[in-house]
Amino acid sequence: MKRYSDMTKDELRAELSAVKEEYSAASRGDRKLDMSRGKPNPAQLDLSMPMLAQPPSDLTVTRKGTDVRNYGELAGVDECKELFADLLGLKPENIIMGGQSSLNLMYDSITRALLLGVYGGSKPWSQQGKLKFLCPIPGYDRHFAICQEFGIEMISIPMDDNGPDMDLVRQYVESDPSVKGIWCVPKYSNPSGITYSDETVRAFAALKPAADDFRIFWDNAYLVHGFRDEDEQLLNIFDACREAGSEDMVYEFISTSKVTFSGAGLAVLAASENNVKFILKQMGVQTIGYDKINQLRHYNFFRSADGIRQHMKKHAAIMAPKFDCVLMTLQMEIAPLGIASWHEPKGGYFVAYTGLPGTAKRTVALCKDAGLTLTGAGAPFPYGKDPEDNVIRIAPSYPDVNTLGAAMKLFCICARLAALEVLLAE
Repeated sequence: MKRYSDMTKDELRAELSAVKEEYSAASRGDRKLDMSRGKPNPAQLDLSMPMLAQPPSDLTVTRKGTDVRNYGELAGVDECKELFADLLGLKPENIIMGGQSSLNLMYDSITRALLLGVYGGSKPWSQQGKLKFLCPIPGYDRHFAICQEFGIEMISIPMDDNGPDMDLVRQYVESDPSVKGIWCVPKYSNPSGITYSDETVRAFAALKPAADDFRIFWDNAYLVHGFRDEDEQLLNIFDACREAGSEDMVYEFISTSKVTFSGAGLAVLAASENNVKFILKQMGVQTIGYDKINQLRHYNFFRSADGIRQHMKKHAAIMAPKFDCVLMTLQMEIAPLGIASWHEPKGGYFVAYTGLPGTAKRTVALCKDAGLTLTGAGAPFPYGKDPEDNVIRIAPSYPDVNTLGAAMKLFCICARLAALEVLLAE
C-alpha cells in the first residue's frame, strides 16, 4: 500500500472511487453492529453466575456476627473492606463500600463537596463562586457530564504516553484556588489505554494546591483488567502521597462492574482516614448503608485479592482476542496509509483511534449509515467538542470476535473514505 500523503491528486481520486465501491458493498444488508459503549460480553457476565448459587445460610451473618439482612455497617462489612483494601494496598479503615456504581460514588462526592464541603476545606464549593476541574484528554465522557451537570468549568489537559501534562496540571492547581479537582483514569486510561508512569503518579502526590479543598478523583476502573501475560504496573497513589504528606488529597474509586456484574456489582471509595470519617458523617444522613448481602456474596465468591486476580484471567482470555482483532485490522488496513495513530493497550476496554483532523465525525456518520454504531465523535472531550475532530473511541468488548472482525473492516473502510475526502479538499 502507498501512503496517502505520497499520492498525487489523481491517485487520491482513483483511491476514493475504489473505497466508495468498497463502502457501497459493505453497506448492503440490514446490519446492526453496536460498539458504542464498553459493555462486558454475556460470556464475561457468565463467569460470575456461580456467585448467585450461594446458599442463604452463607449470606446471613458476617464473621463478627452482623446480620447483613438488617440495618448497620454504613462503611460496609469488614470482610469486604478487607478484600478491597488488600487489592488496593490499603487498610480497611481507608475503604467505604458502595452500591454497584463507582460513577454514583463520584457523583455523590461532587454533590457533597458542593453542598457540604470536604475535609480540611474552608467552606462548601458552591459558596466559592466559579469552579474549575482539570480534564485529561481524551477522557471519560461521564466524568465530563458530571461537571457539565453542575456548571463546573472544564479545562482540557493533554496526555502523552506517561499520562497528563504534569507541568500544565501543576501550573493550574498551584496558582488558581478555583481549580477544585482533576479527573484521572490512571491505568489503561479510557479511551487511550495508557498507564500513568511512576513519575506522573509522584508528581500528582507532590502537588501543592492553591485551594485547601482540591481533590484528585482517581478513577482506577481498570486496576485488574490487564489481558496480556505482562500486566502494566501502576504506582500506588496513596504510597506516593504518604511520602509527600498529601494523603487527604485523593479519592480513589473502583468497582466490579467489569469484574462480576455491571448491573449488580460493588463499588469502592478509598480515601485517607480523615476523609473517610468526614464522608461517613455526611453519608450517615443520606443512607443507612448499601447492599450488605451483595457485599458478603462477593466476598464469599473471591475470598481474597488473589481470587479476584485469578477470576480476571478468565476475562483476559475473552478480551485479548478482541483487542488482537482490532489492532491487527488497524495495522493491516490503516497503518500502511499513514492516516492515523493509536496506542496498543495491554488492558482496559478501549482503543483511541486518532485520525487526520476533520475526520472523526465523518467516519462515525459513515459507520452509522452502514449499520455500525460507535461512541459519538467528540465524546472523549469536555462539552463533547473535539478541537481537531480526529479522535474516535473503539470499544471492542461487547461483540463476539467474528462480528467484531466485520465491524472493524467496515470501520477501516469508513476511516479511509473520510481521510481521502479531507485530503482531496485541501
